[in-house]
Amino acid sequence: MWFKKVLIDGGNALNILFAAALTELGLTKDDLVHVDSLFWGIIPGRTTQPLGQITLPVQFGSADHFRTKYMNFFVADFDIAYHTILGRPALAKFMVVLYYVYLVLKIPMEQGVLTLRTNISTAYECEREGLTLTEAMDLSARMEACIAGSKKAHMT
Repeated sequence: MWFKKVLIDGGNALNILFAAALTELGLTKDDLVHVDSLFWGIIPGRTTQPLGQITLPVQFGSADHFRTKYMNFFVADFDIAYHTILGRPALAKFMVVLYYVYLVLKIPMEQGVLTLRTNISTAYECEREGLTLTEAMDLSARMEACIAGSKKAHMT
């Protein structure tokens, strides 16, 4: 299975796979290894309890020019515009060199350098979808705060 919505995040300390992508891979929660740790930063101001952890092969490139490594992923159960986020662990394992300005990454290989460029329209759609989800989460948080405030006001 090829995922086109992959966020490369050099500032992220984790590789994260989202539950919808797990389902697309034909896997279930039973395929996950239980973890007790929480992580921060995906949903602003909140911790996230992963469903579990899984090790999967990750391949960059095409059938005739590729590189594959096994990666550990925390599986998160919420909606986001991407299938997965590849953080520093993946970038280090593949020895990726990122060119954020040009939306290009380069991976050294025995046959030479593998150069991958983003699809601008897919990146734009993910950005739009991410903004919509962020606005919805912000509205939900404000509604929760308003309800909590009204309950306090009603009790006094």
